[in-house]
This record gives sequence, C-alpha cells and structure tokens, in this order.
Amino acid sequence: TGEVIYTPPPPSDVSQLMKEFVEWLNNKSNISPVLAAGISQYKLVDIHPFLDGNGRTARVLCTLILYQNGYDFKKLFSLSEYYDKDRAGYYEAIQSVRENEMYMTYWLEYFTEGLKNQLIEVRAKGEKAIKKEIIIEKAKKFNLNERQQKILLLLLKKERVSVEEMRNILNLVRRTVQRDLSKLCDLNLVKEISKSKTDPTKYYKLL
Repeated sequence: TGEVIYTPPPPSDVSQLMKEFVEWLNNKSNISPVLAAGISQYKLVDIHPFLDGNGRTARVLCTLILYQNGYDFKKLFSLSEYYDKDRAGYYEAIQSVRENEMYMTYWLEYFTEGLKNQLIEVRAKGEKAIKKEIIIEKAKKFNLNERQQKILLLLLKKERVSVEEMRNILNLVRRTVQRDLSKLCDLNLVKEISKSKTDPTKYYKLL
C-alpha cells in the first residue's frame, strides 16, 4: 500500500537511546518483572538498533528478564507462538504506544494476556509430560504389550477416542482393540464412557 508503518529513530540517536535503555534495565527493581519484561520488549523494538531481527531479539530479552526473576519455563514457553497466532493484534498493540504518546497500557494488557495464555499452555504441556511418564511406569508395572502401550499414548494425545478411531489409527482388528481396552479398564488405567453397552457414542479416556 506504500503506507509507512514505523520509522525508527535516526542512526545518530540510537547509541544514546540504547545507553538510556540499558541504564533503565539496570535500575528497574521497583517494577514487577512481568511489566519490566513487557516494557523492555517494546523499548527495544521501538529503538530498532539492528537492521534485522529486532523483534526476535526483543522477545529473547523479555524471556531472559522473566527467567532471571524466577519464571523458568523449561523450554516449553515461547511468546513468539502467541504473536504468530495474532500478528495483526501484535502490531496493533505495538502501534498503539506510538500513536498515544508512549502510553503503554494497551500494549502491556496485550503482553500480559499473551503471557497468561502461554503459561496456561506451559502448564498443560507439563501436566501431559508428567502423565506420560506415569503411563510409561504403569506400562512397565503391568507388563503391557506394545499395542496396549500405543493405546494409552493415543488416549494421552487425543484425550477421548472410540474403538473405531483406535482401530483406524493403530491399524488393528476391532476385536483386538476391544480386548486390549477391556484389560486396560480392568487395570484401572482406562475408563469406558457410555450410556449403555450398545451405546454407539461410546468412547474411552485415561483415568
């Protein structure tokens, strides 16, 4: 369209702006680390000190600040994933600061909402990883065969699956799937959810 979205500061100003930014970074102890991370991410993007990679570098800095303040995400966390799902919202939030005389409320609301969503995903991933380890240990304890282990891992991935879905995904005979599921139910590893024995909507899930 030819529209200029953002014009960075002139190169002659970057050195001083970065000096002021670093001084602020080293004296931000009275600010919540979450807000400090959000402000830092915006400031580095705004100063635009590099020809390329300013956004990525800003997100790395943001993650570092959080990590230094006890937010250890065990490599399960990436704000980039959140921004990639909502590029328009990300740019709108960034632009709102520039259009409102550096008033950061809208950007920080967007940033903290993204952080919250990613933390929820981290928790879900962590819980799934723990559950997978528990399943592996139970498989060893009950001496489950390879098919039965695959059924458990499938249920971990999809949460609820019908016999027909299992048969198609695992390429097994229906009777074999039913027999394995019956054993897993007897071992209290899997639960059958149905209204009756002949319920066509019957499915299975992990206990």
